[in-house]
Amino acid sequence: MGATHGGNERYGVSDEQNWQAPGSNGSTPEGGPQQPPQYGQQQPPQYGQQQPQYGQYGQPQYGQYGQQPGWQQPPAGQPGWQQAYPQGGAQPAWTPPPKPGLIPLRPLTLGPLLAAPFQALRRNPRITVGSALLLQGIPSILVSVVLAGGIGLLAVRVFSGEAQDQPALRAGLVGGAILLGVLSLVISTVFSALLQGVIVGDVARESLGDKLTFRALWQLVRGRIGALIGWTLLYALAWIVAIALVVAVVVALGALGGSAGAIGAVLVGVVGGLALIPLAFWINTKLAMVPSVIVLERLPLTQAVARSWRLTTGYFWRTLGIILLVWVIVYAITQTVAIPFGLIGGLAGGVFAPTSATSADPMQEVLVTQLSVNVLSSIVTSIIGAIGSVIQTAAVALLYIDLRMRKEGLDLQLVRFVEGRQTGQDLPDPYLPQAQQPQQHQPPQPPAGWPNA
Repeated sequence: MGATHGGNERYGVSDEQNWQAPGSNGSTPEGGPQQPPQYGQQQPPQYGQQQPQYGQYGQPQYGQYGQQPGWQQPPAGQPGWQQAYPQGGAQPAWTPPPKPGLIPLRPLTLGPLLAAPFQALRRNPRITVGSALLLQGIPSILVSVVLAGGIGLLAVRVFSGEAQDQPALRAGLVGGAILLGVLSLVISTVFSALLQGVIVGDVARESLGDKLTFRALWQLVRGRIGALIGWTLLYALAWIVAIALVVAVVVALGALGGSAGAIGAVLVGVVGGLALIPLAFWINTKLAMVPSVIVLERLPLTQAVARSWRLTTGYFWRTLGIILLVWVIVYAITQTVAIPFGLIGGLAGGVFAPTSATSADPMQEVLVTQLSVNVLSSIVTSIIGAIGSVIQTAAVALLYIDLRMRKEGLDLQLVRFVEGRQTGQDLPDPYLPQAQQPQQHQPPQPPAGWPNA
């Protein structure tokens, strides 16, 4: 009876209201009040009303969609099915989750995760493509030009130097190449961290339906630039040290001489190289959410690392698979554009330097021509690679949002934020942790033991 009472109250019918058959006016043919039939008792037919036959068309069948038994329909003039379901008592259709911007506010499937990064390029190309060119494309082009020019000058000095100066010149070529490579790595890492911060902020705001300008996004991530650059440099340095340790052990074993040293060097090189591959997949996947945590949750570096580790727990293989799939797609697109320039570079020696075989210094002429073509190829590849970095960064940012939806119910906070913003409420940033969100004013609670109002 308690369940019946609650269900009746829900649809506007209370236990005190009299039961009425469908189509009746609430009274018996004699004008008196109509009494509800007892459990199992057949309802007597009304005067002049034709009793429908069993199986007759129009008889509501058990389980028929949109039909409700007569005892659940409220009397005429009472709020009930007609008010809750204005289409003649039909059940309401399933309402999809809101999609105010880039993604639907629900845990994401593979399709939206793969399509949304490309949609981000189309929705706000000024930020995505513009940031890619400004923060990664142009620096990569400058680094490529400086690197190619520096190595070219050093190589020209080696080829034009005297025989007795060749050892020193070759050592300078190797040292200069290493120095230029480290410098280019640092510059690329710094600007890549800046691009990550901008794209993460843009994807997070586009998911809420916002379309911010570059200045607004820069203000959003400006306070986290130092942490982003520090994390990117430390992460790259850690992998350089790990690879250097394996190489150092191999070199040390090879320096011992003899068959034992050679066998040991080969074993360490093979085993160490193979061990670094699964280690790289594991570490990179577990720490892939660190830039998103740094920008959106504004946590310190150590807490961001622990946060990323916890978020990916239980979703490791899914996260790894989606990251690899996006990387393969971007790599295929990049190579489709870069391969023609590679072929042009391979033919450049014969096309642009046809007399190199008979010239006084053929190697120098071919080298200069090859470097010129490689610079052009590097420019195009840098532009395409910058756009590919935007897609990969956006995919990881969407994975971060998806993991929080699945593990913490972030989708409910995002929906609440979007609905509150539409009504003019000033709500805190939904991506911030609950501990960092400003507490809203709560009404005073009555003392214990007071009756509830």
